[in-house]
Amino acid sequence: QVQLTESGGRLVQAGDSLTLSCVASGRTSSVRGWAWFRQAPGKDRQLVASVTQSGGNPKYGNFVEGRFTISRDSAKNTLILQMNSLKPDDSGIYYCVARRTAVEAWAPNGYAFWGQGTQVTVSS
Repeated sequence: QVQLTESGGRLVQAGDSLTLSCVASGRTSSVRGWAWFRQAPGKDRQLVASVTQSGGNPKYGNFVEGRFTISRDSAKNTLILQMNSLKPDDSGIYYCVARRTAVEAWAPNGYAFWGQGTQVTVSS
């Protein structure tokens, strides 16, 4: 089992920056990839960003438009999402997730392990 704990979500204003962190524990050796998803009220979950097990091959949702950076701190076994130029549409619950399959996944069901989420609210 892999446990994921997110932190860093809070209320910010449009244009602000925010950093989200995810600490992983348990059987992390079984993880083949990491990602961040988000979900706004009444909306489907969206892939924000993903990386491979070692933190390579970063991918981003089209709405990111160069504003976010995903990275992995191997020393701390932590996944990071650095967000800049935030917009009100970025508001939602952000989830840290991990997959056991070797194939890159873009859908939520491709990830077996989920954190409890951290709330991000961007005011206009």
